[in-house]
Amino acid sequence: MALVPYEENPLPALTKLHNSSAEFRFANQDLRLAQDWRKLGVAAVVWDAAVVMCMYLELGAVELKGMKAIELGAGTGLVGIVAALLGAHVTITDREAALEFLSANVNANLPPQSRDSVAVLELTWGQGLERFPVGGFDLVLGADIIYLEETFPALLLTLEHLCSDSTVVLLACKIRYERDTNFLSMLQHQFAVEEVHYDKDRDIHVYKACRLPMRRDL
Repeated sequence: MALVPYEENPLPALTKLHNSSAEFRFANQDLRLAQDWRKLGVAAVVWDAAVVMCMYLELGAVELKGMKAIELGAGTGLVGIVAALLGAHVTITDREAALEFLSANVNANLPPQSRDSVAVLELTWGQGLERFPVGGFDLVLGADIIYLEETFPALLLTLEHLCSDSTVVLLACKIRYERDTNFLSMLQHQFAVEEVHYDKDRDIHVYKACRLPMRRDL
């Protein structure tokens, strides 16, 4: 899914993706995220959606302190790291091939006092979900994870498993293709979905989703 290496692209807008690291300041801390486009492709670079998600989390629109959060398709781990720095207990997940790289970024950017609040775990959407508590998270985070149509059913299954009636899902994404809006339409069968933020400069949308109440026939 997210671990496809890409040939280096000469477009100036993509040059930053080929840098060996990306630097940010969030939650009053300087962060330096390693990147490795050649080895892990899209899973090992910081995309604008992750940056915008972190900016949105810093706005305080959702409660993070003491909350149980999980990040899906974490890649470099930026979103999960920032959520932890803002007080959440975070499970940061990606496919197995990305875990060593992901763990290194987490360990390099979290102060010792925050590391106990973070777990890095393998999660391939739709598989092995019994290892995660049903409805066990207050917040589900995903940045730029809506892009491969064949993964949509597994992603929806994963969201349904992780979410309780009170769970908040935040998805940050760029709407590139019709299939992206198709996923949001699919999500609306089980979740109430609303756009809560838009970064015009980066053309990134942040959507909030909450499970719809179960219908009870009269």
